[in-house]
Amino acid sequence: MKLTIKDLKEKHLILLECISGSKAYNLDTANSDTDIRGVYYLPKTHFYGFNDQPQISNETNDVVYYEIGRFIELLLKNNPACLELLATPEEFVLYRSDLLKKLSYQDFMTEEVKDTFIGYALSQIKKAKGLNKKFLQPMDSKRKTVLDFCWIVEAEKSISLLDWLVHHHYDQALCGLSKMAHSKELYALYYHPKHGYRGIIRNDSNNDIRLSTIPKHEKPIAYMLFQKEEYSVYCKKYKAYWDWMKIRNEERYTTNMNHGKNYDSKNMMHTIRLLKVVKELLETGQFNVYRSNDREELLAIKNGKYSYEEVLQQAEHLVEDIHHLKETIHYQFKRNDAQIEQFLIELRTKLYEKN
Repeated sequence: MKLTIKDLKEKHLILLECISGSKAYNLDTANSDTDIRGVYYLPKTHFYGFNDQPQISNETNDVVYYEIGRFIELLLKNNPACLELLATPEEFVLYRSDLLKKLSYQDFMTEEVKDTFIGYALSQIKKAKGLNKKFLQPMDSKRKTVLDFCWIVEAEKSISLLDWLVHHHYDQALCGLSKMAHSKELYALYYHPKHGYRGIIRNDSNNDIRLSTIPKHEKPIAYMLFQKEEYSVYCKKYKAYWDWMKIRNEERYTTNMNHGKNYDSKNMMHTIRLLKVVKELLETGQFNVYRSNDREELLAIKNGKYSYEEVLQQAEHLVEDIHHLKETIHYQFKRNDAQIEQFLIELRTKLYEKN
């Protein structure tokens, strides 16, 4: 049986629970949600049986808990979210088991943290770029059909099939197509109201053209090009766009629309925040979750004060600084994987001894 967040609380399985996200970053506003992140352990029967659950979350992912083994595994990979959780300032820690009191983010740091954080920041830039495209290239709710990707070839030019049909007062349902030899996308087009041709498509939901049996000696009236690959690409983009429209955060979308910069400013704010965090880590070894010195600057990015290009340039400069720091600053990260493994073994031993 799968555990729920309610089970974690009622069965006292939580080892660490913190307020996370914008409130822990000191970047919250009046409309900010309260995000919760935490760590739990599995009941003994779940751990030894078939009911492994590496993560438990609510539907919106505002509340997320990691199983202790999975948590340690992600920490060993310098996962930004898990390092942040372990570095949460005490005023945002709702509960910390005595068994985790001695566990510090510094126990897990390696020089590879640079690459992990830069990689995560770049993924945020990619997300912002993706939304940038959606802002700048909105898609009509009416889906295009196969006919929109068909063209009539005439001499040295091509004409939209739909325009051609209207011009000649033809009905696509009375057209017949036959494949042209040695041509991937070219078809001979025939027209006759009494030959029983199958039409170019049956209806607007069809994803391909239809071929007809053509009477012997019948002459084509035109040659038609069907851009099937372009149609396939369009369908994927259409689905992705309208799937995104269904699940988008309306408040966040409205914010982005209102500032008029046409990019996901919250994603870009977190990109800059992450890069600043890792730069400070390399300089001092300190993980500064709570942003005090640069709070106004980060919120200005979120509120769209800067263009996408300006924020992207700032991110690129920070990446350059981080690469330079990696070569010049000699702060020593000392991680002992064997010691971490022993900690996990002893932790689980203590947890399951009492059950």
